Amino acid sequence: MTQVILLCLLTLVASGIGTATGFGTSTVMIPVMALFVPLPTALLFVGIIHLCGDIWKVLLFKRGLDWKLILGFGLSGIAASFLGATLSLRAQWLPLERILGAFLILYVLYLFLRPDWSLPKTNGTALCGGFFSGLFAGFFGVGGAVRGAFLAAFNLPKEVYIFTSGLIAMFIDITRISRYIWGGTRLQQELLIALILSIPVSLAGAYIAKSFLTGLQQKFFRTFVGVFLFLVGARLLIWK
Repeated sequence: MTQVILLCLLTLVASGIGTATGFGTSTVMIPVMALFVPLPTALLFVGIIHLCGDIWKVLLFKRGLDWKLILGFGLSGIAASFLGATLSLRAQWLPLERILGAFLILYVLYLFLRPDWSLPKTNGTALCGGFFSGLFAGFFGVGGAVRGAFLAAFNLPKEVYIFTSGLIAMFIDITRISRYIWGGTRLQQELLIALILSIPVSLAGAYIAKSFLTGLQQKFFRTFVGVFLFLVGARLLIWK
């Protein structure tokens, strides 16, 4: 029962961060869960929570619909997430997370030095962002940070950013969760109970995040996301 309560509290914090930034749920939860359960089990549990968070983002920020971004990110992201999930079941944990961490730190520093810089909002940029975010989501379970980095480069309104991130992640998460289950990963009874209780908790975290974003001015939103990208990069860089 203690484990169930702790997982619910972890879900509340991670869901709030993940909704407010468009990424971060997996980044917060996977390192903690991986200390106590096998990595494939952690990926499945967190993947389902992440999928619920995606649904909450879509429902709570539905005014931010942008089909061009969604199709560009989504199509390449779905294919890449399947590839990444397949690799995660067959390969040892690689040092790529350190490279990703260093990239995110340098990227955020560049954004702070060039606050007016933005990537061209093209199909090619969206396809590249979708591919790399899907690949890292399937393999490491933390692809949202890559997706967030690409979306932040578009300098989008916060509603568009959160909605786009949530809808793209929803399709990617469905793909990778299916691959984990297909590969034989299952949740034991106590984890299954924790999962059932954590789903409404994740909704509460999303509502708290929406209330926070309502009061956050658009001009500070990119900086807010950048701070969390920097923290994610630092964790990836130093976490063994």
